[in-house]
Amino acid sequence: MDEKSSAKASDLNCQIVLERLHKERFVTLTVDFDGSVIFTRGGKTEGTAVGFNKKKKGARSYYPLIATVAQTGQVYKLKNRPGNVHDSNGAKAFIEGIFKEIRLEFPFTRLESRLDSAHFNDTTCFWLDDNGIEFTISVPFERFIELKQIIEKRERWHRIDKEWSFFEVDWRPKKWDRKFRFLFYRHQVRKKRKDPIQLDIFEPLAFDYDYKVIITNKSVKGKTALLFHNGRGSQENILGELKSDGQMDYIPTRRLIGNEIWMSSAVMAHNLCREIQMRSMKRTIITTPQRACRYVFDKLRTFRHRLIQRAGRLTKPNGVLTLTMAGNKAIASEMLNTLEALSI
Repeated sequence: MDEKSSAKASDLNCQIVLERLHKERFVTLTVDFDGSVIFTRGGKTEGTAVGFNKKKKGARSYYPLIATVAQTGQVYKLKNRPGNVHDSNGAKAFIEGIFKEIRLEFPFTRLESRLDSAHFNDTTCFWLDDNGIEFTISVPFERFIELKQIIEKRERWHRIDKEWSFFEVDWRPKKWDRKFRFLFYRHQVRKKRKDPIQLDIFEPLAFDYDYKVIITNKSVKGKTALLFHNGRGSQENILGELKSDGQMDYIPTRRLIGNEIWMSSAVMAHNLCREIQMRSMKRTIITTPQRACRYVFDKLRTFRHRLIQRAGRLTKPNGVLTLTMAGNKAIASEMLNTLEALSI
């Protein structure tokens, strides 16, 4: 195995996803980006490094950046990195390369993206805006005194619901040469009481606010922008399934290339599982502000137990190879439906 083998495995994954997207003909495609830490089990592994982590201090790790398509829940591509890099390390070229590939395949499709605060910088925002890609990015507003002052001075907030409210301003950091739309949100939460509690006296509930700021070039309402941005949490479910069911958090070798091939294999298993299910079912979900998956999927573990890890016997009655399994109409119907879909 070498770098060419790793690149071919990555290209094959991209091809699987692109073929599905061509069949679906989505009007809008939403690509989310996030990093995920993969720890070693001890010892020095090529390409790993010790990064900051509260759970496993001092452990060596990889920190791949992963791009997923929200509408199908598939992983388009990942970029492997050592565990000591910032989340934005190499992200700009990775993001640009992916959107150029997708734009080449789907020139008339509306493209969107959602990113966390690590990608809040002028180069990323400007490039996405200049290339007609709608985006929302979390803003690390604690670093900007001006934004904190805007929040503190604000008196009128537009109500979204019982817990959320917002307002917006056009603003730019000092070193930027253009303004963007900044959406300020506050979320009413119960305030933690640290004083001793006297149980025999009535204690009224106290509330406080959590704040978040989003930068965007979308022209939708504040509530819709919030739902859209919060929808990126679905990517965490995908990454969790990749690790728990696809074993992507396992590092099998001490060589970098071997481990990257393993990651690509985990991604391929996930993508193929989604592809098989999409072939054998119809869309059940319409477009939502959160950009939820357009299908209701079984997890890889469930799919494996129901259709692959089943007891059976191969025999040759009259010279014909036959798989015999325990009689179960539901399982037989599901398996025949899946096999028929795969034969197309």
